[in-house]
Amino acid sequence: MKELHAMCARCPHETMERLCRKKDGKDLPACPTSHKTELLKKSLDEYQGDVLEFAKQASIQEGSGYGNKELGYEHIRAIKTRIEETIEFAERMGYKRLGLVFCTGLQEEARIVERLFTGKGFDMVSVICKAGRVPKETIGIRDDEKVAPGTEESICNPVFQAFVLNDAETEFNIMLGLCVGHDSLFMRYSDAPCTVLAVKDRVTGHNPLAALYTLNSYYRALKGKPSSLK
Repeated sequence: MKELHAMCARCPHETMERLCRKKDGKDLPACPTSHKTELLKKSLDEYQGDVLEFAKQASIQEGSGYGNKELGYEHIRAIKTRIEETIEFAERMGYKRLGLVFCTGLQEEARIVERLFTGKGFDMVSVICKAGRVPKETIGIRDDEKVAPGTEESICNPVFQAFVLNDAETEFNIMLGLCVGHDSLFMRYSDAPCTVLAVKDRVTGHNPLAALYTLNSYYRALKGKPSSLK
């Protein structure tokens, strides 16, 4: 029989009635809470040393992001933005030197972010995606595959971005608008833990969930058959 894999995104039970939320809660046949107990134990063994402190401070940060808690769960509300929480988390961890990697299309945003963090006392190291000026032909990109065919274009170089921050011995790296795939490579090569301040979405003004919120109207075509790649 084919093994069932976790499918939490399909869980039909009310949030507070799920096994992952209460001891006698409901689950699915492939619920990881009830069916992956050995992996759960293995994961808990990893919460030691700096990983334990990182997880602890992340949970404390999560709790601090809500107000009205004294009035009960049904009254709580979010009170902090992502940028505020990122600053606070770095402070909680006692970090001094932070890395900032960003897309060339978000230069102004990067300038603002760096100014905010510097104002909070952090030593900032920032690297733009095109750093190194490596021609796209170097990795086998054809002219017709460029953003602007017929021109010189540099690759986005997330590996180089990671190497520069590693060399500077940053303690925590912030990603701002890296392309799909480039962000993956950066995280793979970064020595320091990473967080995402904003993701790239050229169409929605870097708000990818907008396409989901309008899935039954403006973006209904996403539900159809996949179109051929261009």
